[in-house]
Amino acid sequence: MSPEAATHNVEQAVPFFRVRSMEASLRFYTEGLGFTMTKSWTPRDKIEWCLLQLGGAAMMLQENRPGRVPESKLGVGVSICLPCKDAVAIYREVRGRGIPSPRPFVGNGLWVVSVTDPDGYTIEFESPTDVPEETELAEWIP
Repeated sequence: MSPEAATHNVEQAVPFFRVRSMEASLRFYTEGLGFTMTKSWTPRDKIEWCLLQLGGAAMMLQENRPGRVPESKLGVGVSICLPCKDAVAIYREVRGRGIPSPRPFVGNGLWVVSVTDPDGYTIEFESPTDVPEETELAEWIP
C-alpha cells in the first residue's frame, strides 16, 4: 500500500487503555466525564472490553485478567488530548460531578483542563483562547 493510499484509509486514532477495574473506569468515564459506551465485550458475565465515545473522540478500555496485571503502575506518562470548543465549561461540569481537576491554565494558546483516571491516565481537554499564556482560571475575568 502506498503512503498516499494509507493516508486516505486511516480514519481515527483510538487510545486503548488497560485498566485494573472496569467498574471504576466506567464510572469515571461515563458518569464523571460523560462518555457513552457504544460497544462492549462480555465473555464472562462482566464487561471486559468496551468502546467509549464523547463527541468525536473515542477510547477503548480493557480490564486486565487475573495473572496478567502488570506489576508497574498503569498510565504513567500517558496523556490523551481532546480538543474541544470550551474546556472551561468541561472543567465546571466534571468538577460538578465530583471529578478532581487542577485549576485550568493557558498553554500554547489553549485552555487546558486535566483529569486523571483511576489508573493514572491523564485526559486533557483543550480549547483555543487569546488569554495570555500561563494564566490560571482564577486570574482570568471574562
